[in-house]
Amino acid sequence: MSLEVEIFDEHIELFPQKAMFWRKHGILFLADVHLGKINHFRRSGIAVPVQANERNLEQLVELIMATHPKRVVFLGDLFHSHYNPEWEVFGELVKHFENVSFELVVGNHDIMSDQQYIRKGIVCHAELMIGPFLFTHHPVEEIPDSLYNFSGHLHPGVVLRGRGRQAVTLPCFCFGSRQALLPAFGEFTGLAKIRPKKDDRIFVVADNRVLLVS
Repeated sequence: MSLEVEIFDEHIELFPQKAMFWRKHGILFLADVHLGKINHFRRSGIAVPVQANERNLEQLVELIMATHPKRVVFLGDLFHSHYNPEWEVFGELVKHFENVSFELVVGNHDIMSDQQYIRKGIVCHAELMIGPFLFTHHPVEEIPDSLYNFSGHLHPGVVLRGRGRQAVTLPCFCFGSRQALLPAFGEFTGLAKIRPKKDDRIFVVADNRVLLVS
């Protein structure tokens, strides 16, 4: 179940698959997919289930089928490291949705050659500005007054505490007055605990829902 949030008079839908959709422009946004990370772990002898690879792509297909976007924009770290066969699997997905533009705001893990992105038909950006929004991989330190920044990179999570000593850390969308952090889309990407500011709006992802907690 998605949840709508209003930013700078624009309506954005947040999805429990840890993605957001700007319906006005038909753009689906995801951050930190880290395709290939699971293969990277397995080559290092870490017993990560290979099914997690499939789940990343299954969820991406689910989102595309649900939203019918014109564009899919990845806010950095689409692929985890150097080339491996998972890139070819992803390329088949891109090929299948031939009417969708797949685009990448380049992140620090996107280290493959430009030719690999060209070969798969992926448009690359250093940053992307659409209307009042500036889309980057790393959070921008100084944001012009007229813009609002969306970024990934941090893999934000927030700690929720029960009445006793119970505590759980959940992935979240964090919306500040001038900047938003998107959760990491990919499996096995980890969470970085954030400390929300007083006026931040925090939306956690839990039980296939997006929930406002502050």
